Amino acid sequence: MDFIPYPTRRTPFHPPAEYAALRQGPPVRVTLAGGASHWLVSRYEDVREVLAGPSFSADDQHPNYARLLPLPTPPGMLSFLRMDDPEHNRQRRMLTSEFTVRRVNAMRPGIQQITDRLLDELAEHGPPADLIERFALPLPSLVICQLLGVPYEDHDFFQVNSHDAISTAVTPERAGEAMGALAEYMDRLTAEKERNPGDDLLSRVAAAQVATGRLDHDELVSMARLLLLAGHETTANMLGLGTLLLLRHPDQLAALRADPSLVRPAVEELLRHTSIVHEGLSRVATEEVVLGGVTIPAGDAVIINIPSANRDERRFADPDTFDIGRGDRHHIAFGFGAHQCIGQTLARVEMEIAFTAMLERFPGLALACDVEEIPFRYESVVYGVGALPVTW
Repeated sequence: MDFIPYPTRRTPFHPPAEYAALRQGPPVRVTLAGGASHWLVSRYEDVREVLAGPSFSADDQHPNYARLLPLPTPPGMLSFLRMDDPEHNRQRRMLTSEFTVRRVNAMRPGIQQITDRLLDELAEHGPPADLIERFALPLPSLVICQLLGVPYEDHDFFQVNSHDAISTAVTPERAGEAMGALAEYMDRLTAEKERNPGDDLLSRVAAAQVATGRLDHDELVSMARLLLLAGHETTANMLGLGTLLLLRHPDQLAALRADPSLVRPAVEELLRHTSIVHEGLSRVATEEVVLGGVTIPAGDAVIINIPSANRDERRFADPDTFDIGRGDRHHIAFGFGAHQCIGQTLARVEMEIAFTAMLERFPGLALACDVEEIPFRYESVVYGVGALPVTW
């Protein structure tokens, strides 16, 4: 069987051109940069089947698990995101009530308050300004810190280490050091929550689960680390990329300004079009599976190509066109099945509030540099904008 090199992103607004050709056929074997070869699943229906199917394991301790980033999971730092049921479901259910639509909607006034304050500070700073530094990064960071009960004054520490822990732009030694630093920080923080619980998510989980023996301390540390990392990095990247995408499509931006009620379908289209989890998700076949007409042996790893699936012409009409009126929530930017993003409702609300308020506050918002000068970050599981100079 011939293997092809694993296609990697080279441009910020579109996935690799090779994906279109890969979608025309069944899953294929690809070779990663480190030399390992695995199956690549690129079509929308095939991707959904893998994500939802009981025949594929998310356990990253499997010897054949496909590691797109050369960063092994340190012992004692396993995340329920990389576990199978029943253990995955056991831990996930402990958080489900914290991310219901009702609970997240109750957070709207607080998110709006944070948003308005940051925009006030941005206006006071005056143009030009880096929208990432002044708005896109601090907004989700402040929200997740309040939710978890993490002191925001530590944001420089956890932002730097969160980035380095899942980045190929640093050495594996530095990535391990960053992961260890986050674990030590969360170990101290969660121990304090267990001793002196407050009115925050980690305290509630500590009181309801750790104190009753349903969850141990190390599991809470791992859970907290995952929520902190995922809770600010991904949404910050979406706010930055989303703003840039709107500025590059003035017709779509004008439509959103003219009718702010379009913000919900706009957010869905931004999620589909950017698909920031660009490095793919990994699964391992637990039994022989026929997928897209190809037999995948038990024990083989598959890489789930989210950006390709979200551009599949069989599912989305004219998929490479950015259209905020598309109104299709059936993308898989947040995954699919049992392991789909538990915080997706919160992320959507943050984006809806942020884009609405930002565009209302700054009707003349524009780039303050050429697109070619904008630094993009491709070296992590998710990609984004390193800085976004804007004026108004």
